[in-house]
Amino acid sequence: MLKFLKGVVGSAAGGIKDLPYSIGDPYAASWGSWTHCQGTSKEDNSPVSIFSFTASGAQDGRLAPARNGVKRLRTVRHPNVLSFLHSTEVEGMEGKITIYVVTEPVMPLAEKIKDMGLIDTQRDEYFAWGLHQVSKAVSFLNNDCKLVHGNVCLSAVVVTPALDWKLHAFDVLAEFDGANPEASGPMLQYEWLVGSQYKSLEFAKADWALIRKSPQYALDAWGLGCLIYELFSNTNLAKTEDLRNTAPIPKNLLPDYQRLLSSQPSRRLNPSKLIENSDFFQNKLVETIQFMEVLNLKDSVEKDSFFRKLSTLVEQLPRQIVLKKILPMVASALEFGSAAAPALTPFLKMGAWLSQDELTSKVVPTIVKLFASTDRAIRASLLQNIDQYGNAFPSQLLDEQVFPHLATGFSDTSALLRELTLKSMLILAPKVLWPSQPQANTTMW
Repeated sequence: MLKFLKGVVGSAAGGIKDLPYSIGDPYAASWGSWTHCQGTSKEDNSPVSIFSFTASGAQDGRLAPARNGVKRLRTVRHPNVLSFLHSTEVEGMEGKITIYVVTEPVMPLAEKIKDMGLIDTQRDEYFAWGLHQVSKAVSFLNNDCKLVHGNVCLSAVVVTPALDWKLHAFDVLAEFDGANPEASGPMLQYEWLVGSQYKSLEFAKADWALIRKSPQYALDAWGLGCLIYELFSNTNLAKTEDLRNTAPIPKNLLPDYQRLLSSQPSRRLNPSKLIENSDFFQNKLVETIQFMEVLNLKDSVEKDSFFRKLSTLVEQLPRQIVLKKILPMVASALEFGSAAAPALTPFLKMGAWLSQDELTSKVVPTIVKLFASTDRAIRASLLQNIDQYGNAFPSQLLDEQVFPHLATGFSDTSALLRELTLKSMLILAPKVLWPSQPQANTTMW
């Protein structure tokens, strides 16, 4: 880390020297005064996100909360919180101070939703999965860490390439101080950064005594209600009164939405209860991903039943989420042995929806590893479906890593494997790098 800091701090003129990341195009929007740009690592060209904030000087009131946000993001670790990689400050000309924060690659939720173009049931299923993830992050902050985010809303959520939702924008985040309800002064030191449209009644009135007496999740429960409104209304919240318009909210989410936005802080719904009890989360997409996340805890009968149904199920789920989220999860399960032969059928079915290049990069590496398996059921399934992926093998990869394992099938004790191995050569033979034949000696004596 010290080496990184020395490399990025510029000269007296305030330039960025030897920053090990290239800053790309900015996204259209970000939270607060931050700018969110695409970026890449100069070391291996891997993608990242780079957030930057520029203060006019050391006395700029926004500088302290920005530093708070960086510190909090660095120290709070959770699967549904944006993953921090690096940060640094650079002093520029005229005393300007710029903070750079490097994170895993993400894009703003609003932009990703627009790009995906989901509608109707598929949109609601994806929103349910995303809200489930954000609610878990908020519950972790509130119930486990006794922290208050303070500004949960659409712009505080970003999306990974695997289409997972991550919570960030921690500038306002602070410890919940419920032990001293009569204390003067705000509990959230930087509450002035929060837009008035996102503030509950007690927050808008700066009634800190009431806030301290309320449950630690009360402010962020309200924020989850604001996020839900912005998602389903497809617009940024303009004023608090707009939250009363419940027409866009799905009927099976409406009771929870109303409890999150209760006028009485003590009656608001704990995010943990939202996760556990909401009917809105009971859908095929959420249940499928949740099953995959705890696959190691399932017995073989449950796994086989799940994977036999998955081939049909993936046809009903949003195609983008199937390919970017579920396909990699099934690939990982096959590679590490937590899934058996029945998982190959849906895996190859999903792989057939990829382009040829994507098939080679996302499916073939798993297939190569599976050819080394001693499980006859897996070997048989691979050979029976060779027509779905055989042409995607680069010749050298096939020759060096696949054919030595495949060739053992010619002498296997199982007649079925011998037959399937022989039939597979109809597809693979043209791609195998056969040894060059010696030329005949034509020398005339």
